[in-house]
Amino acid sequence: MAEPRNRYSAFSLILHWVIAGAVLAQVLLIAAHEATEGPISREFVGLHKSVGLTILVLTLVRIGWRLANPAIALPAEMPRWEKVLARTTHVLFYVALIAMPLTGWLASSAGGREIVWFGLFDWPLLPVSGGRTAARGFMEIHGLVVKGRYVLIALHVIGALKHQFVSRDNVLHRMIPVIPRRP
Repeated sequence: MAEPRNRYSAFSLILHWVIAGAVLAQVLLIAAHEATEGPISREFVGLHKSVGLTILVLTLVRIGWRLANPAIALPAEMPRWEKVLARTTHVLFYVALIAMPLTGWLASSAGGREIVWFGLFDWPLLPVSGGRTAARGFMEIHGLVVKGRYVLIALHVIGALKHQFVSRDNVLHRMIPVIPRRP
């Protein structure tokens, strides 16, 4: 019988950390946008849109990879409620990582605001109408998902720290290879 995997593949790790870094970049780009005015502020928004659409594409790749390469089993000694919470949090992360860029894309499309992906090409707008009213509605949803994502990030980090320092069960080692595996 083959020994169960105890670490994620390099591709899974790269996708996880690139998406996490991109999400952090999004927070910083919006903070920079809000702290500035004029053309530089619009540049930050343009970068925010480009990074958001990149997150959307990478998340779809990650979901495809995850379907082809199922998650590693959680520790057998982990309580059932904790396993359900962990899996639910991961599913909700995927939902948020799709919903956030999609609602931003919908808002830009409804408002007729172009999206130029990192200055390289025009990203196609979605066939939605409604003008500024619809765009505001999509941005309200976008903002709600942002708040939900912060809750998910907190749960994710707290869970990772709990596994590392309380349960001491090597769960964190699976996503951060530089952390030594506990015997």
